[in-house]
Amino acid sequence: MFTGLIEEVGKIGAVKPIAGGKSLEILCKDILDDIKVNDSVAINGVCLTATRVEKAAFWADAVGETLKKSTLDAAGSATWVNLERALRLSDRLGGHLVQGHVNGIARITRITRLGENYQLEIAIPETLQRYVIGEGSIAVDGISLTIAHVNGARLTFSIIPHTWKHTTLQMLAVGDRVNIETDVVAKYIEKILADRQGGSGRQILSEDWLKKLGY
Repeated sequence: MFTGLIEEVGKIGAVKPIAGGKSLEILCKDILDDIKVNDSVAINGVCLTATRVEKAAFWADAVGETLKKSTLDAAGSATWVNLERALRLSDRLGGHLVQGHVNGIARITRITRLGENYQLEIAIPETLQRYVIGEGSIAVDGISLTIAHVNGARLTFSIIPHTWKHTTLQMLAVGDRVNIETDVVAKYIEKILADRQGGSGRQILSEDWLKKLGY
């Protein structure tokens, strides 16, 4: 589990083919003081396991569905990546609950500078639209962001200078692909509704249903 608060921007060094995928060397510095083999690290929002730890890098394998559902399929050497170590139970939850399970890939459709701030617009897959709401949370390349506006499949975010400077957002351009993980709470609610409604999960919340829950 993660928070979506990026600890460091690293870079992919070597990429080695392995059975069913590839092994990535992640060059970094700050987070290496507390990483060991088998630890989970979010790499551009994708939860991977450290398989080897070296003086200036760690290695992680990406295979199967991970490559199909994320931008790591096209990631090569010199690709910049957002890094976050797994959350401790004693840590503050400054962002939102992020699993590191990417749901799909979005494309950047607009980047606008507004003084010191930035406005970012992305287009998400239609299958993910039902999980997002205005002022809700979403992880974009592992970054916990608040949705300022929803217009169908297009989401707009207001990015403060600190987030812009300390993540890979500053390196992206219109047309680039980004990993998306929607809020896990929305998916659990959908599952509960589906179970109660015989599998459809599409009925709008009703007053009677809320009363049954004790509200």
